[in-house]
Amino acid sequence: MLRMILFSALILMSLFACKKDQYYRDSGQQDPHFKGNTLAYLDAVPFFFDSVAQVVRLSGMEEVFTKDTLTFFAPTDRSIKNLIENLNDNLYMYGYDTVKTLADVPPVVWQKYLQRYMFHGANQLKDYPQIDFSLKSIYPGQDYLSWNNTTMNIGAVYMDDNGVKYVGYRQLTISYIPDLTYPFDNWNTAFVSSTNILTDNGVVHTLDKDHNFFGFDFATFIYDMESVMQTGG
Repeated sequence: MLRMILFSALILMSLFACKKDQYYRDSGQQDPHFKGNTLAYLDAVPFFFDSVAQVVRLSGMEEVFTKDTLTFFAPTDRSIKNLIENLNDNLYMYGYDTVKTLADVPPVVWQKYLQRYMFHGANQLKDYPQIDFSLKSIYPGQDYLSWNNTTMNIGAVYMDDNGVKYVGYRQLTISYIPDLTYPFDNWNTAFVSSTNILTDNGVVHTLDKDHNFFGFDFATFIYDMESVMQTGG
């Protein structure tokens, strides 16, 4: 009798093993590479980057996004929407024409602020040093020159895990430093939500939706727009 019970149990185990084998399939290592250039990637995700792709073209940077080796910290369309809404409030207040389409912003202005998100080379999360915003003197990240030689700080925050410091996941950050004479003060920081999106000509790191204003510095963007309008440029 015991032999029959053991035999039945073995049959049941083999049946469950077969079902489990049918359910769990090893899909292999996933390919993180987007089959296309960086601009094609932005075009492929219009919900987040439709306006960003327009700005790339309006700024005259299309060839860079399709051919040059580029690390791009991609802001979302929300940051452009917030920028234009607040820009129009200010333009209206001072008696200037408001922006009806993105093409109403001069290419030179779009280019200046877009290039703050662009860096030469193809750098992934692993290539950036640690930053701790409460201990910048010890873990300062690193300053990098963007495409138009704006100094930007980039670093990876090492999160805590169960009370143990620096052993959790890493989150990439990029910060605009408004005054280089005070290099640790008043940073405008954006956090990255998705890292290491590999394209044919570089790497894309997607910024979090809470990155409020495209270009990092709303006041200077307004100043540049008003200067262009005053000169008729």
